[in-house]
Amino acid sequence: MSPARAPLSLLVVDDELRSLETLKRTLNDHFTVFTANSADEGMSIMQNESVQIVLTDQRMPGTSGVAFLRAVRVQWPETVRLILSGFTEAEDIITGINEAGIWQYLLKPWHPDQLLLTLQSAAELWRLQQENQRLTLELRAPAENLALRVVSLRQKAKAQAGFDKLIRSPDSPLNAVCKLAERVAVHDLSVLITGESGTGKELLARAIHYASSRADQAFVVENCGAMPDTLLESELFGHKRGAFTGATDSHIGLFQQADGGTLFLDEIGETSPAFQVKLLRALQEGEIRPLGSSRPVAVDVRLIAATNRDLEADVANGHFREDLYYRVAGITLQLPALRERIQDIPLIVSNLLKKSPLIGRNLSLEAMALLKQHSWPGNVRELQNEVRRAMALGDGALLGSELLSPRLLQRPEVLAVGPPVTAAQQDWLTDNPAQLKHHLERVEVQIIRAAMLRHKGNKTHVADELGLTRLGLRMKLMRLGLDQ
Repeated sequence: MSPARAPLSLLVVDDELRSLETLKRTLNDHFTVFTANSADEGMSIMQNESVQIVLTDQRMPGTSGVAFLRAVRVQWPETVRLILSGFTEAEDIITGINEAGIWQYLLKPWHPDQLLLTLQSAAELWRLQQENQRLTLELRAPAENLALRVVSLRQKAKAQAGFDKLIRSPDSPLNAVCKLAERVAVHDLSVLITGESGTGKELLARAIHYASSRADQAFVVENCGAMPDTLLESELFGHKRGAFTGATDSHIGLFQQADGGTLFLDEIGETSPAFQVKLLRALQEGEIRPLGSSRPVAVDVRLIAATNRDLEADVANGHFREDLYYRVAGITLQLPALRERIQDIPLIVSNLLKKSPLIGRNLSLEAMALLKQHSWPGNVRELQNEVRRAMALGDGALLGSELLSPRLLQRPEVLAVGPPVTAAQQDWLTDNPAQLKHHLERVEVQIIRAAMLRHKGNKTHVADELGLTRLGLRMKLMRLGLDQ
């Protein structure tokens, strides 16, 4: 979410005090409003305050609105200037536009909504003018200044994309993958990263790039599964003007944009056999041919590809070219699913909680236990969503399990009390009724606790779900020590 923009300053000039007060009340919530009841007072405010928009009455004693805005234009040409008038003489309008650079005339009596909409448009105009000036200055800057800025941006990206950004514990299975990736990074070798969606394949690819000799060059990303062959070919290889219907301008492809750096192709297993032929040629020859061009363009890129498919199986059944597979899989890195690295969950959660606007927030022990029991089909991405949900819904420093998604509370794992009971254990429990009673009570506690979480402590709803009366539920809660 982008931060809210600070309100702009508005000067309102009108010799009628009642009108001035009405305008201020109408606009005060949207602008920093300065008021003046004469052109001279308005000029004094302009000299002492930073004002972006000026709205003035036309007919005032002494100096007219047009004359006042003409003087404003000379000293503060960047201001947006508007006239508020009950008269529509063509001569005044033409003079105001030509000499005072007035942006818009507003007629009395004015409607609050229409006036506010017009002034908000004026504010947006002022911001666009400022942005245009900034971009113009950047384009006029010496090339070396732009180069320094690019280097600065890449250094910032490098600091945010190291192997340490893949959050993991000392005994995580991800450690072995990162160790191998660090060794591979310094060699100009193509890399294939495999793993389920949401395991962090792009994050690992960025870490490899910024640990390589190409770190000072571009890291370019494309999702091959997101577009058809024609668009993908144009996006990667580029095209010349007129190459196809709608190609009104030439387009530099991602291979050229990544020249000297790294090209990351996500979901490469989703490409068609026809496109795989063109991709193979580009990788083998080190050159691409933009659509509509008769001449090839030499490119030097390191390829990192990723997929959530079993490419070896796709090769076997003819869905993926074998020669392309060996070209992209110089070395294969398999990212483990989150359910295979449960020990990393507390660290990932802690890292996410540090980004909360409220300092010192933590998950309750019960909530953390539920996170560790979940199978995480969406992997780290799903975990991030759960933690962000809890941060958004929770008010205090301790985030309880009731803030988690219903699917986590209703899964069978939440009701589990241990491994399945074997036949021998069942016989033993039958022969030891006290132990059987204890075992059943543990199951009962888990079922009631899960229902209480689902219904956020509403005993009426819990009793209805469990087929109990409210009195019966209360007695069970007291017997099992859950009444608190």
